[in-house]
Amino acid sequence: MKPFKSYDLCIAGQVVTLERPWIMGIVNVTPDSFYPSSRAVDTTDVERIVREMVVAGVDMIDIGACSTRPGSVAPTVDEELARLRPALSVVRRIAAGIPISVDTWRSHVARVAVRELGADIINDISGGMLDSDMLPTVAALRVPYILMHMRGTPATMMSMTDYGENGVVAEVLEWLTRRVDIAHQAGIADVIADPGFGFAKTVDQNYLMMSSLGDMVQCLDVPVLAGVSRKSMVTAVTGGASQDALSGTTALNTLAMAAGVHIVRVHDVAAARDARDVVCKLRSLYTLD
Repeated sequence: MKPFKSYDLCIAGQVVTLERPWIMGIVNVTPDSFYPSSRAVDTTDVERIVREMVVAGVDMIDIGACSTRPGSVAPTVDEELARLRPALSVVRRIAAGIPISVDTWRSHVARVAVRELGADIINDISGGMLDSDMLPTVAALRVPYILMHMRGTPATMMSMTDYGENGVVAEVLEWLTRRVDIAHQAGIADVIADPGFGFAKTVDQNYLMMSSLGDMVQCLDVPVLAGVSRKSMVTAVTGGASQDALSGTTALNTLAMAAGVHIVRVHDVAAARDARDVVCKLRSLYTLD
């Protein structure tokens, strides 16, 4: 059990303290996300999913309008925004007071999401590598930025899993450290690091990162997010498809929170909340040296 490093974030003009792991609920307004049950094809689906998350005690909500599953092809900017606009309106109405993150690697979408649609956080799978305007845009927007490790694009990333003699953990940690520093230098005050489980990593590499996650959290001087929900790193071990992966996902979320991560990004809020409560109870009994 790793100690929990608390951090302050400025969200929607207010300082909030991460004193325990937060549960980030996933809302996919895409027709091709890898977990079919998470797809919200219209605003009725969005409303149902978000109401369930609010009842389950979600801490923040992440809306994605551009699928990033392996091999996916991105929609146009106009298509992404057309999906995002009605969804954000519904979430803002139903989940008033709950921080909303938008999952996009496009600076224009980030700008519209924050300035016009009320988003509070930008979640970028590329860490600013796919759009050179992203970091200055987020700095100007003055919102927290989730910076994830990935190689290539969703269409090419699974052909880019050779991490050489240093190995995946060392390289991802070095990359995140460097990109966090670059983001700070660009003027982004609040950065959250995401090692990018499933993005340009093999199954074994994902588990190597999970086994070293506590050390990564201690080395990175920013909050850390882990996103493992129902991914192939689960089903490759347990069998079945994404709809069968809740138990394995909960096991990995429990390990991640025990390692000290600050946010878990999940499809199933209630299960993650229960895992968080168990980890927090166990942590409360530890006397740290």
